[in-house]
Amino acid sequence: MKNEDMIPCQDLIEDSNNSNNTHFQTILNQHMNRRSFIAKTGSGAMALAFAASVSGCSDDNDDDNSAPETPPANEKPVDQHAWSDLAQRPSKLAFEAVKKNTQNFFTVPEGYELNVLYAVGDPINSSVPEKLDTELPSGASYQFRAGDNHDGMSFFGMDPQKKNYAAKQSHQGLLVLNHEYLQQSQLHTPGGTITVDGKRPEDQILREVNAHGVSVVEIQKDPNTQAVKINLNSPFNRRITAATEMELRGPARGSDLMKTRFSPAGTLTRGTFANCGNGYTPWGTYLTAEENWSGYFSRDEGDVRTDAEQVALSRYGRGGPATSQYRWDKTDAELTGERDLYDRWNITAQADGSALTDYRNAMNTCGFIVEIDPFSASARPVKRTALGRFAHEDCRCSNPVPGQPLAFYMGDDATGEYIYKFVSDAKWDPKDVNGGYAAGDKYMDQGTLYVAQFKEDGTGQWLELSHGKNGLDASNPVYPFKDQADIVVHARLAADYVQATKMDRPEWVAVNPENGEVYVTLTNNGNRGRAYPTDAANPRSYIDFKGSSASNSGNMNGHIIRFSETENTVNATAFAWDIFLFGAEARAASNINLSGLDDLNDFSSPDGMWFDPRGILWIQTDDGQYTDETNCMMLAALPGKVGDGTKALAASTKAEGQATFVGAKLKNDRVRRFLTGPSGCEITGVTITPDYKAIFVNVQHPGGAWPANQSERYSRLGKVPRSATVVITRKDGGAIAGEALEQATA
Repeated sequence: MKNEDMIPCQDLIEDSNNSNNTHFQTILNQHMNRRSFIAKTGSGAMALAFAASVSGCSDDNDDDNSAPETPPANEKPVDQHAWSDLAQRPSKLAFEAVKKNTQNFFTVPEGYELNVLYAVGDPINSSVPEKLDTELPSGASYQFRAGDNHDGMSFFGMDPQKKNYAAKQSHQGLLVLNHEYLQQSQLHTPGGTITVDGKRPEDQILREVNAHGVSVVEIQKDPNTQAVKINLNSPFNRRITAATEMELRGPARGSDLMKTRFSPAGTLTRGTFANCGNGYTPWGTYLTAEENWSGYFSRDEGDVRTDAEQVALSRYGRGGPATSQYRWDKTDAELTGERDLYDRWNITAQADGSALTDYRNAMNTCGFIVEIDPFSASARPVKRTALGRFAHEDCRCSNPVPGQPLAFYMGDDATGEYIYKFVSDAKWDPKDVNGGYAAGDKYMDQGTLYVAQFKEDGTGQWLELSHGKNGLDASNPVYPFKDQADIVVHARLAADYVQATKMDRPEWVAVNPENGEVYVTLTNNGNRGRAYPTDAANPRSYIDFKGSSASNSGNMNGHIIRFSETENTVNATAFAWDIFLFGAEARAASNINLSGLDDLNDFSSPDGMWFDPRGILWIQTDDGQYTDETNCMMLAALPGKVGDGTKALAASTKAEGQATFVGAKLKNDRVRRFLTGPSGCEITGVTITPDYKAIFVNVQHPGGAWPANQSERYSRLGKVPRSATVVITRKDGGAIAGEALEQATA
């Protein structure tokens, strides 16, 4: 027997975009040498060769590029959760900023406290025992335990009498969160991951399959102390896993592309997994995003496909023979479950079979936005195929306006991928609140899918991905799109053809409740400036230093782009954009630290992001570049609006710098570090109760012994680190980040 930890899917950053659409007029030399990059340094003394010739924003114009001290007016006072009458947005941030650190515990501002609420292996009902390091729970038991690597998350208030969605209810509700992937050796403690002659033990596969997916747990909050606990006797508590049956709806339902041995009609599939970001709908359902899913599938030698199929498989990361990261198709001979549960992870087209007798199309049923009604455990979750198939990182709905369509904004998190939106045909009707999957059918099955193209003048356009438009038909020279099902299943190929803009790994999306502007985190791109030339929307390429040593080059610290739809209408086909914030070290040169960050708010690799209904933007990081100086973190920000800044020149492979558009510089009372996580972790997933008195945050793959070293309960259970959900409250019971408002009225 041999212990083998598989490669986590999260760690494999996909880069399958080999399309030649460069999107901008200037094609740069893709083979610049080391001297072509701008060194990151506080004084500029360590800058390389021609660093001095690349100019950033001069300090002389800082006053002209500073944000107003008062928040922008509500241009459209509409809010997704309709909580805005409960609290107003502060004009500044007055909590004590958390300092950078690399310690193995969670740090929150003075006057705040945190409690670990829900960690890997925790039971979701009172009949399941606690998970101890010394005892290995069965794989089947993880249908009733917290999964691994907590990620995107939303809180849904619950009416105490009707037991349905109540947007303003803070003391009782359902917390819904994703479990993205696995820390295998920790999940299987004691024992570790075992492979015998290339086969996986069935119980381990079941544990891993069940540790993926989504948790729904009922939360109760004491209205006086703000103490939060999980109701283990709630009938709403449940797990949706990588084995749960799902409906396929939208254009791809019933398509030949979706037919498998499990569902010859192409209407059903099994499971959701690789769930990263999330969203929620105005009618009260949860949206989970399927991200790095292609690596879960094996493809054997001898799998012969048509030319079109091969093009499609290559574009989605399975262009040739491959072994899955977790080898769920390679189980031992003695099975308690049906063979299909394991065969479905192998997409080889059998020579003597068909789509109805094997799982050649199984991968086509993955990579969608999945709608889950947390208040209905009886109906199957629904994969909404109209929103396209790609590495979905997140999905955020526009501010709902009665009588107007809804838009769902999404990012494809892989190197050089795109930003999309789906606009519903149906117009929003508030009567559809608590409409469940029927409302989802209305707003998410019929509509128009678009992909974004960013132009160098600070404008952009939405390119329609509809069959018969923009060359997307059966005569297409890249891929023969037979119908709209073909387009949504192969959305990347359609986006390639219409010349969408290749972005620096689009991740989470946030919609400003005050004005409807859309923010997207672009976490990083180590190939920006080489395989991906700089452009106005992805302008930086530079050498990143750790201490005095050059580390990596490209856009290593990421940025947050934002855009405003023309006339603030979600079905507009044009928009204006700028870059809200650039991740950077405070000491970096001004053409790298274009946002003027200081030691209280500098950060790297923005990832998770969410506007609470007051208009506070919460920014989370998943970083490897700055972790020699600080653990991953979450910041709070009070944005202005698109166009409040100036033009700038960013550090680039161009000798003169790359022209771009930068949002107003914000002082640290408008962008401030709220927390740092334990060492080794990613901070991801954030939601808040409608009274703003409890904020939930997820900690993914922590190192050391966290949370045992910060929680009496978990110290009793063992020292193996666990991903977990924490809840943060103020010791005085006040609103999270609401200190400035309290000071103003004192």
